[in-house]
Amino acid sequence: MSREPIPTWFFVLVVVRSADRFLLVQERKHGQLWYLPAGRVEPGERIFEAAHRETMEEAGIPIELTGVLKVQHTIVPAVGARVRVILTARPRDATPPKSVADEESLQAAWVSLEGLGQVRLRGQEVKEIIEAVASGAVVYPLSLLGEEG
Repeated sequence: MSREPIPTWFFVLVVVRSADRFLLVQERKHGQLWYLPAGRVEPGERIFEAAHRETMEEAGIPIELTGVLKVQHTIVPAVGARVRVILTARPRDATPPKSVADEESLQAAWVSLEGLGQVRLRGQEVKEIIEAVASGAVVYPLSLLGEEG
């Protein structure tokens, strides 16, 4: 019996940490709220490549990926499914966050846990993810996400 393919979109969210600060991006969309560097994995692109690209485009920060925090699979009725991979990272160097708006984002900034209350976040999820990482949530090795074969 033949089965119809299930349309599935993959997204990455990147929790970039430098000491006690976390990288946030002020989005051009979504009410210009602050969020983690994130976006859709493009056709033909690997998840890790998307994480590097999205963080560079939205925040201007080159990163080194450090682990996998969570993989989420959500059914979207009548449409298909969404898979979100939440990765952790650290900055590769001392490049400052983007300060000039472009088509990707308005700006980026390093924010401490205490500073989270001073920016308008795109949902409670951002704070929860950052607090989990800050308090020592289990982070799995990048090898958890491998290719077949």
